[in-house]
Amino acid sequence: MAYDLTGKVKLVKDAQTFGTNGFTKREFVVTVEDGKYPQEIALECIQDKVSLLDGLKEGQIVTVTFDIRGREYNGRYFNNLQAWRIKAEDDGAPAEEDRPPIPTDAEAPGEFDDDIPF
Repeated sequence: MAYDLTGKVKLVKDAQTFGTNGFTKREFVVTVEDGKYPQEIALECIQDKVSLLDGLKEGQIVTVTFDIRGREYNGRYFNNLQAWRIKAEDDGAPAEEDRPPIPTDAEAPGEFDDDIPF
């Protein structure tokens, strides 16, 4: 089951490689506004998903889609939040200040033919 959260990137750690099989993981923290007390949520990307964090900047607003993974080790239980999609707020349409101004009819180049045949 997939979960989503939206917040501000607080920290992106360097990738770590473990063991001889080359298992790779990279951790990051997203601050989520939750009422009076913001929550700092630690997530991780593993293997081929590590590249999702390339270009991510601290302070950037993101929506993270992740799975919750749990396991038992020596009678103790551990949970991990494994991210598999990260969408930055600035993806898609450019910000308002980045768009060129819309020309008025007087500024538009060429002439307009209002007599359209269809």
